[in-house]
Amino acid sequence: MKKLIWLLAAMLSLPVFAQEDEEMAQEGESSDVVDGIVAKQHIKNKKHMEAAYVREANVLWSKTIWRMVDLREKQNLYLFYPTNTVDGRRSLIRVLIDNINSGDLKAYSSATDNEFEQEITAKEVFEKLGVSDPDSIQSTNPETGETEWKYVFDMSSVHVDEVMKFLVKEVWFFDKKYSRMECRIIGLCPIIEQMNEEGTRRDQKMTFWVYYPHAAQMLSEQEAFTFKNDAQRESLYDKLQKREFGSYIFKESNVYNNRGINEYSQGMSQNIEWENIQNAIFEKEHDMWEF
Repeated sequence: MKKLIWLLAAMLSLPVFAQEDEEMAQEGESSDVVDGIVAKQHIKNKKHMEAAYVREANVLWSKTIWRMVDLREKQNLYLFYPTNTVDGRRSLIRVLIDNINSGDLKAYSSATDNEFEQEITAKEVFEKLGVSDPDSIQSTNPETGETEWKYVFDMSSVHVDEVMKFLVKEVWFFDKKYSRMECRIIGLCPIIEQMNEEGTRRDQKMTFWVYYPHAAQMLSEQEAFTFKNDAQRESLYDKLQKREFGSYIFKESNVYNNRGINEYSQGMSQNIEWENIQNAIFEKEHDMWEF
């Protein structure tokens, strides 16, 4: 009886080993030069887990928050570097503009109050990043037969090192079905810092918005630097979902046209204000419980 069980177990394991051998063969066929021990495929083939559906009736309370993420902070450097592709890694802004240029990701204007209302073209995106006079290629649409013009941008001319900050739009809400407070990122907006015309100070300029759920799969396929262990790296999506970044609250939803904190508070009082907003969110979760 025991021999029969071992025989069945061995027969069932054969397809698994065969599949592993096939995957290894495919990895080996892709390139005979491996810059490391193995050809990394885990992150490239990773699929992100979509957020669970939430019924409107289950949301008892919510608050929209805009956070400013300074990429120069040490814990945020994995979002800023590398400025060029290194070991298959790209910075956050590079992933976004590469996919916008290929047409896989949409960009929205930052000049409107509704972040995802007005869609803009790739040409407008690159103009906001300081790139102008792109080359154009004429082609014919095979479906409609109409003549189309496609812009070709020199990606090396994009000054990604000028994107020093990101504005992150997120929503905190209490789900009564699971009796817990959750946070979901809604959008990302790169912020460029440039010297003003007088050369006396650096001005911040919003460029464009990206709808985060549409970029989730692209970010999940991009490897991010992980300290202390190069073999167990995570994706940009994993790190953002786990909120492994430093930030401060830039503004919250309010009756005054969602004005920012810097419009009514300055200096140390500005820091106290965003800390009060953050503490109010945590206290709200405790207030939802009964002991």
